[in-house]
Amino acid sequence: MIKRFGSLFAGHIDLDDMGQDATPANDRRYDNDRLASVFEKTEAMAVAMDRLGYDAFWLAEHHFQHEGYECIPNLPLFFVHLAAKTERLRFGCGFNVTTMWHPLRLAEDFATADILTGGRVIFGVGRGYHTREVETLGGVLIDGDANRDMFEEQVEIVLRSFHEESFRHDGKYYTLPPRVPYRGYELDEITLVPRPVNQPVECWQPIVSAQPRGLDFMAKHGIKGIVGGGSALMAERPIVAFKEAWERAGHDVEIGENLCIGLNFHIAETKEKAIREATPFFEEHVKMFAPLGMVPMKPEQLQRVSERGDWAEMNIPTLERAVEAGSWYCGPPEGFIDYLESLQAKYPGLEDVNVQSSMGTPLSVMLEQLEHFGKEVMAPFRERQTARAA
Repeated sequence: MIKRFGSLFAGHIDLDDMGQDATPANDRRYDNDRLASVFEKTEAMAVAMDRLGYDAFWLAEHHFQHEGYECIPNLPLFFVHLAAKTERLRFGCGFNVTTMWHPLRLAEDFATADILTGGRVIFGVGRGYHTREVETLGGVLIDGDANRDMFEEQVEIVLRSFHEESFRHDGKYYTLPPRVPYRGYELDEITLVPRPVNQPVECWQPIVSAQPRGLDFMAKHGIKGIVGGGSALMAERPIVAFKEAWERAGHDVEIGENLCIGLNFHIAETKEKAIREATPFFEEHVKMFAPLGMVPMKPEQLQRVSERGDWAEMNIPTLERAVEAGSWYCGPPEGFIDYLESLQAKYPGLEDVNVQSSMGTPLSVMLEQLEHFGKEVMAPFRERQTARAA
């Protein structure tokens, strides 16, 4: 049964123009003041969500994006600030790209945030999808097998450092600690200082390709999964595959259990009005993510979305099609409640849902949409749940 509602924000600034005939993604460049405005924008969203009773606010870690799309580089640091501005809202790392970190530095930063916020930060890890970020910061991404190997070793190190008083690790990429003399003895084990005090640490990861190796790794380590929104098109296959992986690991789970489903949305009086209003934001999403392989396209379609111009003759994905596929909801709040109830019936183990506005949506619209959902969808949905349980 759905119990918690959150929202995912990738960290875009308010853009000047949006859509298929607007500035191409690679031509966008903003000065430092505009890029830094993402922090004030995010804080305004966090304060509103806290007031409206949302459970969690998930933000994305990204680097070097002068285009203005994903501009928050350090999640644990930012979450300490946001926790001081709010009362109960939790903050999700969606996601710390471990291949851009030394695993013990990531573990230390999270543990510090865990303590300073009283346990209001949710840990999350990812492999990355921007070569500019991962390769620049010392990780590997172009070599997919090496990326997977490094990621798995790093996550194992982080989780051990959270949950063990002291440990040593001898792996392909890391020897921790190195066997060096230290203050009169040879170093053999290491202790994370400080460790998270809110145990056990809950860990989440996006499900994108839903390959058995990745899902088995998640099930082995008890890592929960997020499907949809910015990480993958919502579909039944990864949800079923995730359940099967947990069963292979010896867990008896309901379908949807240990998952969060993410939905892009836009609420208006009618479906047609919602689609019309949100189309420029959806098109900006396509312009940004399609060249990264996250919106499947042919080469000639990719060329078109990288330029100004009409997409009508190119059969490029539209918001109407996304709504029909179920990865977007556009329409009145009553229909959204019905849609959530249909998800709950289909996936009875599901407890977490994220709703989010698309890439490019201005702050004023995002606040309006969070208000609509909080008051007209989330509150009555919870009231129905309470009444049924009585």
